[in-house]
Amino acid sequence: MSYYLAVKEVWRNKGRFFLFSLVIALITTLVLFIAALAEGLAAANKQYLEKLDADLIVFQKNVDLSANASRIGRSKVNDIRRIEGVSDVGQIGFSNATIVFPDNREPLDVSIIGIEPDKPGAPPVTSGNNLQLDRGSDILIDANVVNRTGIKIGDIIRIKSIQGTNEEYYELRVVGTTDGQQYLYQPSVFIPYRTWDQIRPQASSNPSLVELTSNVVAVKLLENLDIETMREQIATQVDGIEVADIRTSYESLPGYRVQQSTLNTQQFFTLLIGILVIGGFFQIQMLQKIPQIGVLKAIGASNRTIAAAVIFQIIFVTTLGVLIGCLVTFGLALGIPENVPIMFLGNSVAIAIIALLLIGPIGGLVSVRLAISVEPLIALGLSA
Repeated sequence: MSYYLAVKEVWRNKGRFFLFSLVIALITTLVLFIAALAEGLAAANKQYLEKLDADLIVFQKNVDLSANASRIGRSKVNDIRRIEGVSDVGQIGFSNATIVFPDNREPLDVSIIGIEPDKPGAPPVTSGNNLQLDRGSDILIDANVVNRTGIKIGDIIRIKSIQGTNEEYYELRVVGTTDGQQYLYQPSVFIPYRTWDQIRPQASSNPSLVELTSNVVAVKLLENLDIETMREQIATQVDGIEVADIRTSYESLPGYRVQQSTLNTQQFFTLLIGILVIGGFFQIQMLQKIPQIGVLKAIGASNRTIAAAVIFQIIFVTTLGVLIGCLVTFGLALGIPENVPIMFLGNSVAIAIIALLLIGPIGGLVSVRLAISVEPLIALGLSA
């Protein structure tokens, strides 16, 4: 009976309920795009660090886990390598440069990342060959560079870097590609570490010979060791360093936490607005049909039947709106350019959809309470 009453009313007023489903669809689209934007911006910032094949990252002390400000000398790397429980270490350097094209296409700004081949920090190769030496002109590019430029294995690319006050150009050969490995919102190019040290932007075009330094050091531990214990042990045995796990490292990237908390707050308030809109709509609906509810109760309908009918109606309209919103969202997503940082991931999309489906019944609780509190005689105007 409850289901019949709910569907019958929706069908008799299908125009009104369909329009409200469209309102829910718009809220759904907004929530899903905010969730996708949060995932996309987070990935564009942390993608390389999150996928790092390492257990710990070592920074210089007192730099607030800032990779760009950190400097780790080669001697400290050797000290870390000798600590019991450390399987391997790899130096990693971060900088920025620009890929320029001979056909006058718009240049592409990239993160150039210096790595040691076959050491922690080197990304897995999806096609082509891995780097073999820590010096040379062979490089790896990530999937974002491939998608945005069409560069392929075997191509020679030209990178522009600032040396002192001059623009210098370097020709490098692509020998392999990796999956998405963005760092600080830019596609990544992986260069042998010693070559990276020569071409990275620096204050002098003729730097003096000093100890080979890196921004951070990636540490791989032996299996079955406690990461927190080893973190403390490394920090204690080597002076002038700070050690963090992978998650702490990427959460310390500039603006990461502020950005994510802002987007999460927007998503929360969008859901809150959805609850208020749905609650307001069904409460107005309920006020308009109090006489009908009075008739139903007068002929014997129970509060349980009335409440169930209202809940079925709310669930039906909300589900229809969420379904339309999902279809619209994924239709729009097909036309989004590659350089827009939006990612629809299964987990975040599922959580957003479940939350949207729950806001209907939550928002409609007031109207359910109003429905079961209707007195038949008062609703029909027959009370004294």
